[in-house]
Amino acid sequence: MRTTVDYGTGEVRTLNNGVVMPALGFGVFQTPPEVTTRAVETALETGYRLIDTAAAYGNERQVGDAIRNSGIARDEVFIETKVWISDYGFDETLHAFDKSARKLGVDSIDLFILHQALPGEFDKTVDAYRALERLVTDGRVRAVGVSNFMPGHLTDLLERTEIVPAVNQVEVHPYFAQPALQEANAERGILTQAWSPIGGITSYRGDSERSTFTDPLILGIAEQYGKSAAQVMLRWHLQQGRSAIPKSVRAERIAENFDVFDFELTAEQLAAVDRLDTGVRGGPEPEDITLETFGLVIPEA
Repeated sequence: MRTTVDYGTGEVRTLNNGVVMPALGFGVFQTPPEVTTRAVETALETGYRLIDTAAAYGNERQVGDAIRNSGIARDEVFIETKVWISDYGFDETLHAFDKSARKLGVDSIDLFILHQALPGEFDKTVDAYRALERLVTDGRVRAVGVSNFMPGHLTDLLERTEIVPAVNQVEVHPYFAQPALQEANAERGILTQAWSPIGGITSYRGDSERSTFTDPLILGIAEQYGKSAAQVMLRWHLQQGRSAIPKSVRAERIAENFDVFDFELTAEQLAAVDRLDTGVRGGPEPEDITLETFGLVIPEA
Protein backbone atom coordinates (compact mmCIF):
# COMPACT_ATOMS: atom_id res chain seq x y z
CA MET A 1 0.00 0.00 0.00
CA ARG A 2 1.33 3.42 -0.91
CA THR A 3 1.88 5.70 2.05
CA THR A 4 3.74 8.72 0.69
CA VAL A 5 2.36 10.97 -2.03
CA ASP A 6 3.60 14.35 -3.20
CA TYR A 7 0.65 16.62 -2.48
CA GLY A 8 2.38 19.72 -3.82
CA THR A 9 1.97 22.90 -1.82
CA GLY A 10 1.23 23.00 1.88
CA GLU A 11 2.13 20.93 4.93
CA VAL A 12 1.43 17.25 5.51
CA ARG A 13 0.76 14.99 8.49
CA THR A 14 2.05 11.44 8.76
CA LEU A 15 -0.62 9.23 10.29
CA ASN A 16 0.07 6.47 12.79
CA ASN A 17 0.15 3.84 10.03
CA GLY A 18 2.63 5.79 7.89
CA VAL A 19 0.08 7.18 5.45
CA VAL A 20 0.78 10.82 4.57
CA MET A 21 -2.12 13.29 4.47
CA PRO A 22 -2.28 17.01 3.68
CA ALA A 23 -2.57 18.98 6.90
CA LEU A 24 -5.00 21.55 5.49
CA GLY A 25 -8.10 20.27 3.77
CA PHE A 26 -11.35 21.53 2.30
CA GLY A 27 -14.65 20.67 3.99
CA VAL A 28 -18.13 20.55 2.48
CA PHE A 29 -20.36 20.29 5.57
CA GLN A 30 -23.72 21.98 4.86
CA THR A 31 -22.63 22.78 1.31
CA PRO A 32 -25.67 22.17 -0.92
CA PRO A 33 -25.09 19.55 -3.64
CA GLU A 34 -25.83 22.07 -6.38
CA VAL A 35 -22.85 24.23 -5.37
CA THR A 36 -20.53 21.52 -4.06
CA THR A 37 -19.00 20.57 -7.41
CA ARG A 38 -17.87 24.10 -8.24
CA ALA A 39 -16.65 24.77 -4.69
CA VAL A 40 -14.48 21.64 -4.70
CA GLU A 41 -13.21 22.39 -8.20
CA THR A 42 -12.18 25.85 -6.96
CA ALA A 43 -10.47 24.34 -3.93
CA LEU A 44 -8.50 21.91 -6.08
CA GLU A 45 -7.53 24.72 -8.47
CA THR A 46 -6.32 26.70 -5.44
CA GLY A 47 -4.08 23.88 -4.27
CA TYR A 48 -6.07 21.87 -1.73
CA ARG A 49 -5.44 18.14 -1.99
CA LEU A 50 -7.51 16.91 0.97
CA ILE A 51 -11.29 16.91 0.54
CA ASP A 52 -13.50 16.01 3.51
CA THR A 53 -17.09 14.93 3.01
CA ALA A 54 -19.55 12.50 4.64
CA ALA A 55 -22.46 10.27 3.75
CA ALA A 56 -24.71 12.43 5.92
CA TYR A 57 -23.78 15.59 3.99
CA GLY A 58 -25.55 14.35 0.86
CA ASN A 59 -22.83 15.64 -1.48
CA GLU A 60 -20.37 12.77 -1.96
CA ARG A 61 -21.39 12.37 -5.61
CA GLN A 62 -20.65 16.04 -6.32
CA VAL A 63 -17.27 15.77 -4.58
CA GLY A 64 -16.40 12.85 -6.84
CA ASP A 65 -17.54 14.77 -9.91
CA ALA A 66 -15.32 17.71 -8.98
CA ILE A 67 -12.26 15.52 -8.49
CA ARG A 68 -12.77 13.90 -11.91
CA ASN A 69 -13.42 17.28 -13.55
CA SER A 70 -10.20 18.67 -12.09
CA GLY A 71 -7.97 16.45 -14.21
CA ILE A 72 -5.81 15.80 -11.14
CA ALA A 73 -4.73 12.18 -10.78
CA ARG A 74 -6.78 10.23 -8.26
CA ASP A 75 -3.76 9.35 -6.14
CA GLU A 76 -2.89 13.04 -5.79
CA VAL A 77 -6.16 13.84 -3.99
CA PHE A 78 -6.75 12.58 -0.44
CA ILE A 79 -10.44 11.70 -0.03
CA GLU A 80 -11.94 11.52 3.44
CA THR A 81 -15.54 10.55 4.14
CA LYS A 82 -17.63 9.31 7.05
CA VAL A 83 -20.16 6.59 7.90
CA TRP A 84 -23.37 7.84 9.50
CA ILE A 85 -24.72 6.15 12.65
CA SER A 86 -27.73 4.74 10.80
CA ASP A 87 -25.32 2.47 8.90
CA TYR A 88 -23.46 1.12 11.95
CA GLY A 89 -23.01 -2.63 12.34
CA PHE A 90 -20.46 -4.85 10.62
CA ASP A 91 -22.31 -5.74 7.42
CA GLU A 92 -24.14 -2.42 7.36
CA THR A 93 -20.86 -0.47 7.49
CA LEU A 94 -19.30 -2.58 4.75
CA HIS A 95 -22.33 -1.65 2.66
CA ALA A 96 -21.93 2.00 3.69
CA PHE A 97 -18.46 1.90 2.19
CA ASP A 98 -19.90 0.56 -1.07
CA LYS A 99 -22.44 3.39 -1.13
CA SER A 100 -19.84 6.07 -0.49
CA ALA A 101 -17.33 4.64 -2.96
CA ARG A 102 -20.01 4.39 -5.64
CA LYS A 103 -21.13 7.99 -5.13
CA LEU A 104 -17.54 9.24 -5.08
CA GLY A 105 -16.74 7.14 -8.15
CA VAL A 106 -13.65 5.55 -6.62
CA ASP A 107 -12.42 2.05 -5.80
CA SER A 108 -10.67 3.03 -2.57
CA ILE A 109 -11.04 5.75 0.05
CA ASP A 110 -8.02 7.32 1.72
CA LEU A 111 -9.56 7.93 5.16
CA PHE A 112 -12.84 6.34 6.24
CA ILE A 113 -14.31 7.57 9.52
CA LEU A 114 -17.12 6.76 11.95
CA HIS A 115 -19.02 10.05 12.14
CA GLN A 116 -20.13 9.78 15.78
CA ALA A 117 -20.03 7.36 18.67
CA LEU A 118 -23.32 5.76 19.69
CA PRO A 119 -22.81 5.77 23.47
CA GLY A 120 -26.06 3.99 24.25
CA GLU A 121 -25.46 1.30 21.62
CA PHE A 122 -21.71 1.05 21.67
CA ASP A 123 -21.72 -2.54 20.38
CA LYS A 124 -22.95 -1.12 17.06
CA THR A 125 -20.08 1.37 17.09
CA VAL A 126 -17.55 -1.41 17.71
CA ASP A 127 -19.03 -3.59 14.96
CA ALA A 128 -18.87 -0.64 12.56
CA TYR A 129 -15.24 -0.02 13.42
CA ARG A 130 -14.41 -3.70 12.92
CA ALA A 131 -15.84 -3.31 9.43
CA LEU A 132 -13.43 -0.41 8.89
CA GLU A 133 -10.61 -2.70 9.99
CA ARG A 134 -11.72 -5.29 7.43
CA LEU A 135 -11.68 -2.62 4.73
CA VAL A 136 -8.07 -1.80 5.64
CA THR A 137 -7.14 -5.50 5.47
CA ASP A 138 -8.83 -5.77 2.07
CA GLY A 139 -6.93 -2.75 0.77
CA ARG A 140 -10.06 -0.71 0.09
CA VAL A 141 -9.24 1.94 2.71
CA ARG A 142 -5.81 3.37 3.46
CA ALA A 143 -6.55 4.66 6.97
CA VAL A 144 -9.48 4.65 9.38
CA GLY A 145 -10.60 7.06 12.04
CA VAL A 146 -13.38 8.43 14.17
CA SER A 147 -15.14 11.73 14.67
CA ASN A 148 -16.56 13.35 17.80
CA PHE A 149 -15.22 10.56 20.03
CA MET A 150 -14.48 11.60 23.60
CA PRO A 151 -11.66 10.03 25.68
CA GLY A 152 -13.97 7.43 27.20
CA HIS A 153 -15.23 6.42 23.77
CA LEU A 154 -11.63 6.00 22.58
CA THR A 155 -10.73 3.85 25.57
CA ASP A 156 -13.75 1.60 25.09
CA LEU A 157 -13.10 1.28 21.36
CA LEU A 158 -9.41 0.45 21.71
CA GLU A 159 -10.15 -2.27 24.27
CA ARG A 160 -12.29 -4.10 21.70
CA THR A 161 -10.55 -3.47 18.36
CA GLU A 162 -7.11 -3.85 16.79
CA ILE A 163 -6.31 -0.74 14.75
CA VAL A 164 -5.78 2.54 16.58
CA PRO A 165 -7.74 5.29 14.77
CA ALA A 166 -5.47 7.47 12.67
CA VAL A 167 -7.64 10.56 13.12
CA ASN A 168 -10.25 11.89 15.53
CA GLN A 169 -12.13 14.72 13.81
CA VAL A 170 -13.64 16.98 16.47
CA GLU A 171 -14.83 20.52 17.07
CA VAL A 172 -11.72 22.62 17.75
CA HIS A 173 -11.44 26.39 17.39
CA PRO A 174 -10.14 29.18 19.64
CA TYR A 175 -13.38 29.33 21.64
CA PHE A 176 -13.60 25.54 22.12
CA ALA A 177 -10.19 23.90 22.06
CA GLN A 178 -10.86 20.65 23.99
CA PRO A 179 -7.29 20.40 25.36
CA ALA A 180 -8.01 17.25 27.39
CA LEU A 181 -9.39 15.50 24.33
CA GLN A 182 -6.44 16.63 22.23
CA GLU A 183 -4.11 15.21 24.87
CA ALA A 184 -6.04 11.93 24.91
CA ASN A 185 -5.69 11.73 21.12
CA ALA A 186 -1.97 12.46 21.25
CA GLU A 187 -1.34 9.85 23.96
CA ARG A 188 -2.82 7.23 21.64
CA GLY A 189 -1.02 8.44 18.51
CA ILE A 190 -4.26 9.80 17.03
CA LEU A 191 -4.14 12.99 14.95
CA THR A 192 -6.62 15.67 16.01
CA GLN A 193 -8.43 17.06 12.98
CA ALA A 194 -10.47 20.21 13.58
CA TRP A 195 -13.93 20.70 12.20
CA SER A 196 -15.24 24.28 12.35
CA PRO A 197 -11.54 25.21 12.69
CA ILE A 198 -12.08 28.92 12.28
CA GLY A 199 -15.07 28.98 14.61
CA GLY A 200 -17.78 29.37 12.01
CA ILE A 201 -20.10 27.63 14.42
CA THR A 202 -19.66 30.52 16.88
CA SER A 203 -21.27 32.93 14.42
CA TYR A 204 -24.56 30.98 14.60
CA ARG A 205 -25.18 31.99 18.20
CA GLY A 206 -26.47 35.47 17.48
CA ASP A 207 -23.82 37.03 19.72
CA SER A 208 -21.44 38.90 17.44
CA GLU A 209 -19.20 39.82 20.35
CA ARG A 210 -18.42 36.13 20.86
CA SER A 211 -17.65 35.27 17.26
CA THR A 212 -14.07 34.22 16.58
CA PHE A 213 -14.14 36.28 13.39
CA THR A 214 -14.56 39.50 15.37
CA ASP A 215 -12.45 38.63 18.39
CA PRO A 216 -10.18 41.62 19.20
CA LEU A 217 -7.16 39.48 20.03
CA ILE A 218 -7.36 37.47 16.82
CA LEU A 219 -7.97 40.61 14.76
CA GLY A 220 -5.01 42.30 16.43
CA ILE A 221 -2.69 39.45 15.53
CA ALA A 222 -4.09 39.39 11.99
CA GLU A 223 -3.34 43.09 11.56
CA GLN A 224 0.31 42.52 12.52
CA TYR A 225 0.76 40.07 9.65
CA GLY A 226 -1.56 41.62 7.08
CA LYS A 227 -3.74 38.52 7.31
CA SER A 228 -7.37 37.75 8.14
CA ALA A 229 -8.75 36.35 11.39
CA ALA A 230 -9.40 33.04 9.59
CA GLN A 231 -5.79 32.83 8.43
CA VAL A 232 -4.52 33.43 11.96
CA MET A 233 -6.73 30.65 13.31
CA LEU A 234 -5.58 28.22 10.64
CA ARG A 235 -1.94 29.01 11.45
CA TRP A 236 -2.75 28.31 15.11
CA HIS A 237 -3.99 24.86 14.15
CA LEU A 238 -1.12 24.04 11.83
CA GLN A 239 1.62 25.20 14.19
CA GLN A 240 0.15 23.11 17.00
CA GLY A 241 0.24 20.00 14.81
CA ARG A 242 -3.42 19.58 13.98
CA SER A 243 -5.16 19.03 10.68
CA ALA A 244 -7.90 21.51 9.78
CA ILE A 245 -10.71 21.43 7.22
CA PRO A 246 -12.19 24.91 6.69
CA LYS A 247 -15.17 25.28 4.38
CA SER A 248 -16.47 27.99 2.10
CA VAL A 249 -18.33 28.33 -1.18
CA ARG A 250 -16.79 31.72 -2.02
CA ALA A 251 -13.76 31.58 -4.29
CA GLU A 252 -11.97 34.42 -2.50
CA ARG A 253 -12.43 32.78 0.90
CA ILE A 254 -11.36 29.39 -0.41
CA ALA A 255 -8.14 30.97 -1.69
CA GLU A 256 -7.63 33.02 1.49
CA ASN A 257 -7.93 29.99 3.73
CA PHE A 258 -5.19 28.22 1.77
CA ASP A 259 -2.84 31.21 1.88
CA VAL A 260 -1.44 30.40 5.33
CA PHE A 261 1.99 28.96 4.62
CA ASP A 262 3.99 32.19 4.43
CA PHE A 263 3.89 33.38 8.06
CA GLU A 264 4.25 32.00 11.59
CA LEU A 265 2.74 32.99 14.91
CA THR A 266 5.02 33.46 17.90
CA ALA A 267 4.83 31.20 20.94
CA GLU A 268 3.25 34.08 22.85
CA GLN A 269 0.59 34.55 20.19
CA LEU A 270 -0.22 30.84 20.14
CA ALA A 271 -0.60 30.87 23.92
CA ALA A 272 -2.81 33.97 23.77
CA VAL A 273 -5.15 32.27 21.31
CA ASP A 274 -5.20 29.19 23.58
CA ARG A 275 -6.44 31.38 26.42
CA LEU A 276 -9.56 32.34 24.43
CA ASP A 277 -11.05 28.90 25.10
CA THR A 278 -14.51 29.24 26.68
CA GLY A 279 -15.17 25.54 27.10
CA VAL A 280 -18.55 26.03 25.38
CA ARG A 281 -19.34 23.44 22.73
CA GLY A 282 -21.10 24.60 19.58
CA GLY A 283 -22.04 21.23 18.12
CA PRO A 284 -24.11 18.40 19.59
CA GLU A 285 -23.03 16.85 22.87
CA PRO A 286 -21.38 13.52 21.89
CA GLU A 287 -23.02 11.69 24.79
CA ASP A 288 -26.46 12.70 23.50
CA ILE A 289 -26.17 11.04 20.08
CA THR A 290 -28.89 8.42 19.57
CA LEU A 291 -30.46 6.76 16.55
CA GLU A 292 -33.85 8.01 17.69
CA THR A 293 -32.73 11.64 17.63
CA PHE A 294 -30.11 11.70 14.90
CA GLY A 295 -30.85 8.70 12.68
CA LEU A 296 -31.44 9.27 8.98
CA VAL A 297 -31.56 7.06 5.93
CA ILE A 298 -28.48 7.30 3.72
CA PRO A 299 -29.68 6.72 0.14
CA GLU A 300 -28.11 4.14 -2.13
CA ALA A 301 -27.42 6.65 -4.88
